[in-house]
Amino acid sequence: MERLPGFRDFYPEPLPKSDVWSADARQYIFAKWRETARRYGFREYDGPPVEPLELFTTKSGGEIVGQLYNFRDKGDREVALRPEMTPSLARMVAAHERNYKKPIKWFAIPQLFRYERQQKGRLREHFQFNADIIGETDPAADAELIALLIDTLRSFGLTAQDFCIRLSSRNAWHEFYERRRQGANAGGNGEREYEFFQIIDKLERTPADESARKLAELGFSLDEVNQFIAGGDPTAELKSILDNLAARGLGGFATVDYHVIRGLAYYTGVVFEAFDRKGEFRAIAGGGRYDNLVKLISGGKVNLASLGFGMGDVVLLELLTARGLLPKFDGGLNAFVLIEDENQRMPSLKLAHDLRAAGFSVEYPLTPAKADKQFKRAQELKAAFTLRLETGPAVRVRNLKTREEKVVAAVDAGAVARLLK
Repeated sequence: MERLPGFRDFYPEPLPKSDVWSADARQYIFAKWRETARRYGFREYDGPPVEPLELFTTKSGGEIVGQLYNFRDKGDREVALRPEMTPSLARMVAAHERNYKKPIKWFAIPQLFRYERQQKGRLREHFQFNADIIGETDPAADAELIALLIDTLRSFGLTAQDFCIRLSSRNAWHEFYERRRQGANAGGNGEREYEFFQIIDKLERTPADESARKLAELGFSLDEVNQFIAGGDPTAELKSILDNLAARGLGGFATVDYHVIRGLAYYTGVVFEAFDRKGEFRAIAGGGRYDNLVKLISGGKVNLASLGFGMGDVVLLELLTARGLLPKFDGGLNAFVLIEDENQRMPSLKLAHDLRAAGFSVEYPLTPAKADKQFKRAQELKAAFTLRLETGPAVRVRNLKTREEKVVAAVDAGAVARLLK
C-alpha cells in the first residue's frame, strides 16, 4: 500500500529513505513560526479542515472547484478540504468580531490541500504559516506584518543576502490601468482589469511575445508596462512602509518591485512576496491587503480591513536544506536507566518517572535484557547519560561522552537531575 501522489510521510530522523520527509524538521519549523508570532503579539487560532464548498467559491469563483478536493458528505452537503486558510479566518472573524478588540492579530499553522499538478516546491498538501491583522487600515499594519515575515525568516538563520521582500501595490497598478485605458479599448469593468492583473502576475514566467500579444488585446503595450515596472517609484503607502521597516533596521530586506501583483482577485492594496536572492526556488511567502473579503464572506454584515501572508513549509524546507541551516535532529535522550538487577526495577521506574516529571527525556528497558544489550540500546538512542541503581542505595551516573562517572549517595531524583544539566 503506497501513499497518494502529492502527499507526504513524515518520519523521525534518521530518515529511512530520501523520498520521505522529516517529522523533526517539521516540528522545528513549527516551533520557529510559533515563537516569532508570539513575540509579535499574535494569537493562535485554527478552524476545521473541511468547509462548505460555497466558502471558497464565494471568494474565488466557481473555477476554483477544479483545484479542490471536494465531495458531497453524508449529510448531502457540498464540502471541500480547505485549500487556504483566509476564507475560514474571514468566516470566523465575521461571526465573533465584536468579542475582540481591534486590531486582531492572529496566526495559524493549517494543513492545506489542492488537487493540482505536482512540481518543484508545490505538492497537493502542505503546512502553512498564516499571519493576519484584522481591523486596521493604516500602512503601519502592513509594515508590522512584513516585519513579522522578515523576522520569521531570520529566525532560521537566513539573512538579507539570502532573501528579499518585494513590495508592490494593487492600487498603483489600478491607477496605471485607469490612466491608460482611455481610448485603448481596455474596457472599464473589473473583469477586464483582473485579466490585466493576471498578465502582469505572470510576466516573469511567460515569454515576452506572448505577454505582448495578451496586453495588446487589452489595448496596452509591453514597453509601457516594463517602463512602469522599471521606474519603481513607491506610492505614498509603500514609502510609509519602507520608512517604517528602515526605522526597525530592516530596510535592507525590502524593495519596491512592481512585477509583484499577486494573481488572486481579492487583494486590494499593498501586496508582497518573499524570494530567495539566488532565484533558485518559488516564492517563499506572499500576501497583502484584502480589505473586502470579510464583507464578502459575511454577506455585507461585517466590514473590516484585513491583511495577511502565508508561508508554506515545502519551499522553506528546500531553502533551509540548500543553505545548510537545518540543525541535526538526533533525538538524543538525556538519560537511559540501566536495570541490570531486576530487583531494582521498581525503584528504577520511580527514578525514571521522577526525572521525566522534571522535564528530562528518559528511557529504560521495558523487559529484562543483558547488560551489554541495554548499553547498546542507550548508545543507539544517543543518550547523554546512563543511570544505574546500586545497593546502598545509590545511583551511578555515567557521562557517555566523557566517560566520567559520579555516584549520588541516595536515590534522589533532584540530585541526579543536577548532574544531567
